[in-house]
Amino acid sequence: MRLSVTSLRRMVKRPLHVEFGRQQLTSYSGLELLRRYLRQHELPSRLRAACGATGGDYGGGRLALLVLALLYVGARRLEHLRYLGGDPLIARFCGLARIPTARTVANWLRQFTQATLAPLVQLNHDLVTDAIARLGLPRLTIDVDGTVVRTGATVAWAFRGFNPHHRKDPSYYPLLAHLAQTGHILRCKNRPGNVHDSKQAGPFLREVIAGLRARFGRRLPLEFRMDAAFFQPDVLRLLPARGCGYAIKVGYWHWLPLKQLAADRQHWRPIAPKVTGFFHDLDIPQWNLRLRVMLYRKHVAHESPKNFQLDLFTPDDGHYEYAAVVTNLALDLPALYAFINGRGAQEKTLAELKGEFALDVVPTAHYGANSAWQQLSVLAHNLARSFQLDTLATPKPRSRQRTYAYLIRSLRTLRFLLIARAGQLTRLGGRHVLRPSHNPATEALYGSIGHRLAA
Repeated sequence: MRLSVTSLRRMVKRPLHVEFGRQQLTSYSGLELLRRYLRQHELPSRLRAACGATGGDYGGGRLALLVLALLYVGARRLEHLRYLGGDPLIARFCGLARIPTARTVANWLRQFTQATLAPLVQLNHDLVTDAIARLGLPRLTIDVDGTVVRTGATVAWAFRGFNPHHRKDPSYYPLLAHLAQTGHILRCKNRPGNVHDSKQAGPFLREVIAGLRARFGRRLPLEFRMDAAFFQPDVLRLLPARGCGYAIKVGYWHWLPLKQLAADRQHWRPIAPKVTGFFHDLDIPQWNLRLRVMLYRKHVAHESPKNFQLDLFTPDDGHYEYAAVVTNLALDLPALYAFINGRGAQEKTLAELKGEFALDVVPTAHYGANSAWQQLSVLAHNLARSFQLDTLATPKPRSRQRTYAYLIRSLRTLRFLLIARAGQLTRLGGRHVLRPSHNPATEALYGSIGHRLAA
C-alpha cells in the first residue's frame, strides 16, 4: 500500500517545555539483564569477599558494583555519579538505596594497598578461568604487552617514560596479559611510567602460568606472543622451562648478527604476498642460548621510515622492511608469520579498554587507588566479554593468526543495543516490573538473552 506524503511528516511549531520530576524511570533497562548474569555467577558475594577489607558503611562489594555500573552506562569519571543518582536501575544493580558521592568512592579507592588489592586480582583471574573452562578451548594464546596511561603532574608513582607522542607527560605503564581467543585480560599489573616494557615480566609471566596450570594442569597448551622488548634471557629460559610455546620479535641490534645474515642470504623463501624469509639457528654466546629464528622481509615501494632498510638496498631488489622472530613452536614459515601478525589484535582490545572502560582515566593522585581503578576497569571488560560469550557470541572460522575465536560486539554496540534502553519501573500484581518502550527488535533481543540466562 502506498502511503501519502502527508502521513509521513508532522509539523513541530514550538519547543517542548522541560520539567523534571521524581519518577521511577530509567535510561538503562539493559542493566537488569547484566545484573541477572552477575548474580548467576555469584559476583556480588565474591566481590564482598574480595573487597571485605574496604568499603565502610556502603560495603566494598557494593561500591565495586557501582563502579562497574558507571562504566557500563558510558560514564568515565567519578564526578559523573551525580548524574546517575536518580536512576532506579543503577541503585538496583549495585544494591544501594542511596548513591554515594564521588568523594566517598574516591576515599574507598584510596584504601587499597598491594595487600588489599590481591583478592580483587585473584577474583578477576578466577572469573576468566571459569569462562575458559565453560568454552573448552583447545589452547590458550596469550599476548603480553604494556600500554601507556597519561596522568597529571602530581600523581603518585607517575613518571616521564617512553611515550613517543607525549614525551614530557608523566604516566603509568601497566603490563597486561591478553587472551587472544576471547579478548579477556588474564592479569593487569600497574607500573610507573619510567620502566622498560619488560620490567617485572619474569614474575608477571610466572603468575600467569602458575594460575592457569593450577586450574587446568599441563594438558592445556599455552602460547605466548610478545614484541622485541621481551627478548630477554630470563623470558627465553622461563617459557620453555614451564612447557610453554612462544614467538617473540627480535630487534636488529648491533650485537646480534641478524643484519649480516640477511645480507649474506641468497635464497629467500616465499611466505606471503611480497613477504619472503628463512629460518636460522642463532647462537647467542652472551646468554649461552641457541634459538630458532625466522628472518623475513617485506617488499615496499618506497624507502622505509622505520629504518629497517639496513643499507641492503640494490636497484634490482628495491626497498624492504626487515624483521625477525624467535620461536620454539613447530610452525613453518607461513604459519609462524601469520601467528606473530595475530598479535596485533590485542590493540583493538586495549583501545576498547581505554575508550569504553576508562582504563586511561586516573581518578585520584593515590597509586593504590589508581591501581584498583585499573583492576575494576579490567573486571568490567572481562564480565562484558563473558556475558556475550554465554548469551550473544557466535563462533568464527578458525584462523592461523589465532585471534578472536568468537564474534563479539564492542561495548559501544552493546550499550546501544541492550543497555541504554529507556524504561519504567512499576509495580503490577504485587511485583516489580520493568517496562521498556515498545520496539520489536529490542524485545526480540531481550527475549533471546533472557531465555539463555534462564537455561
